[in-house]
Amino acid sequence: MPAAPGPASASPAASSGRIRVPAEAVRRQIEAILSAWGMRADGVAAAAEVMTETDLRGVDSHGITMLLRYDEARRLGAFKWAPDIRVEQETPATALIDADRSLGHAPALRAIDLAIDKARALGVGAVAVRNSDHFGAAGAYALRAARQGLIGIATTNASVPAVVPTRSTVPLFSTNPIAFAAPAATRRPFVLDMATSTVAVGKVNVAWLNDRPLPAGWVVDEAGRPVTDAALGRDYIYKRLEGGLTPLGGAEETGGYKGYGLCAMVEILSAVLAGATAMPLHPGGTHTKAHRDVGHFFIALDPGAFRPRAAFLAEMDAFIDALHNAPAADPARPVLVPGDPEWAHYDDRAALGVPLPLKLVEALRELARAANAPFLLPQPPRMA
Repeated sequence: MPAAPGPASASPAASSGRIRVPAEAVRRQIEAILSAWGMRADGVAAAAEVMTETDLRGVDSHGITMLLRYDEARRLGAFKWAPDIRVEQETPATALIDADRSLGHAPALRAIDLAIDKARALGVGAVAVRNSDHFGAAGAYALRAARQGLIGIATTNASVPAVVPTRSTVPLFSTNPIAFAAPAATRRPFVLDMATSTVAVGKVNVAWLNDRPLPAGWVVDEAGRPVTDAALGRDYIYKRLEGGLTPLGGAEETGGYKGYGLCAMVEILSAVLAGATAMPLHPGGTHTKAHRDVGHFFIALDPGAFRPRAAFLAEMDAFIDALHNAPAADPARPVLVPGDPEWAHYDDRAALGVPLPLKLVEALRELARAANAPFLLPQPPRMA
């Protein structure tokens, strides 16, 4: 066997408690740990592809850091490492995929690719997935369709109850993200990728990893009071049966009921429609059980089925330009289009590397050691 590749070089940023790691090194480290856990090669490739691109796009909550959560889940027996991912039901425009307890990236890629194929043939494709698990960032799948000239939509529920419905004290939903991506002629795709909670659970984890407090309004306790300590916030999300994340909009008076409604909509599409586990029907969730049964839902639309494709793409360019050119309240802070921050991160990180907190690097070192996997990230500089 050839020798395992050595640790990658990195650009240190010790003053900020982070180091820059080339994206290729991030990908290889993900592959090494997942392979050591026993995941089949196709599943490893799918997870590494989605997670690495997610880190490149600056969605740090859903990239390599997710290995820490996947390790906890696998210890409970959540995943099959050689699943039989199969299409269970199909029509020309729709399909249902059973993921056979796979980690979610591989069945999700299969589902969006199938939806894309159906949209190319019929103008629209819709594919649901059940019996799955966490699939990473929803935007990765919507963007996959947009990169092929189609409109993409992706949703998912999850097994960890974290979001408290408006007027309740008990979390009954996960963060239930929805992503929408649309292509343009010469501009980069429009990409909306958002949790239907005020923030994603991963943002709380990122604050904890970087020793930052939580903004008031992200997490509330059992009495509805703001929680700003990141470690305590994680405790409410992962361990306690009351309190948790607020729905998008926060309090009822500031529109939180709208986020609650969107959260429920995603649950219906991802779980009830797919036949996966609907969180409100299982209070307390399934995060302490071996079988988690997460659902996903994907739509691909061919703009050419509605109007001349070239006209749609040209108007998307004009649409994006109109938003960018909207008068700014502060000239130093121009109007952005959904996807702009992630594209800026992508350009920066593709050139300079992905910034990883030192705390995360050390946690990944221990994860690799415990899995008997090579540690391929660089040696962090010693702090004074």
